[in-house]
Amino acid sequence: MDAEDGGTAEDRGESVERRPPEWMRGDVVRCRGYRSAGVRNPRVTLPSAAVTLLVGWGEPLHIRQGLGGVARERTRHAMIAGLQTAPVLAGYRGSGHALEIEFTAVGASRVFGLPLHLLANAAAHPDEAMGQGWTARLTERLAQAPDWAARWEVVDAVLGPRLAAAPAAPGLAVEAWQRLSDAHGGLTARELAAATGRGERRLQHVFRDHVGVPPQTVSRILRFRRALALSGRARLSLTEVAAMSGYHDQAHMNRDFRALSGRTPGQLRLVADRLAADGGVACVSEPGCLSDFFEVGAADWWP
Repeated sequence: MDAEDGGTAEDRGESVERRPPEWMRGDVVRCRGYRSAGVRNPRVTLPSAAVTLLVGWGEPLHIRQGLGGVARERTRHAMIAGLQTAPVLAGYRGSGHALEIEFTAVGASRVFGLPLHLLANAAAHPDEAMGQGWTARLTERLAQAPDWAARWEVVDAVLGPRLAAAPAAPGLAVEAWQRLSDAHGGLTARELAAATGRGERRLQHVFRDHVGVPPQTVSRILRFRRALALSGRARLSLTEVAAMSGYHDQAHMNRDFRALSGRTPGQLRLVADRLAADGGVACVSEPGCLSDFFEVGAADWWP
């Protein structure tokens, strides 16, 4: 667990991470809580194969999705965000709290009961999946809780029965998802079909409903995340990172990085190095990774 806390003018808020309890694993990747004490530089979240539930109170979260001139900006207190293929910037312009639960795609399809293609590169209000008034009731309980330990108890009390009652995900969705995850995206659609004994068209339909994007897109995201984690290892060259991540060569990796993040691997590595040198947050849960970080002064990302 990582926390920053204080009650003075130097208050930088809090960032708290909780390991999912045993009964959540397989459906939930991680749980995180935040308290913003005021305006902060936005956190850049790069594409990942996770579906995120956000519930907040106080100042809303300002979110910008997409790259360059096609980026969209909005504010939200609560949302379910599906798999993203472009960076998401999120920051507060005042004091506020938020709690995030990151689900695996197949876990999210169980809990929310929505066809996940509706959430691909998009977001929905949680009430659309959980019922009218669900978000307001949960937010009220979280806001009244005295600390993060009590808030996690609220989450457990709300999600526990939901997960227990949710139907199991289709076996093909679970198997195909696990095979791709274990291979860090290193399977083509044809190889995945052969491994599962199903046709490519059948897999496309299953992924559309229970993951949100086609298998080849999941592979691309997982390969990208593998390269991100490896890029933080100082002794590895980017050529070595490309080979270990399943890219044809470094040029292939560069193209994918630009498409998914707007930056090359080398540029992201420099950002992480600079933040580490400045004492900034380069990573939340995995030492050396480039998964989540605060980009200082990124006027082209957050004008």
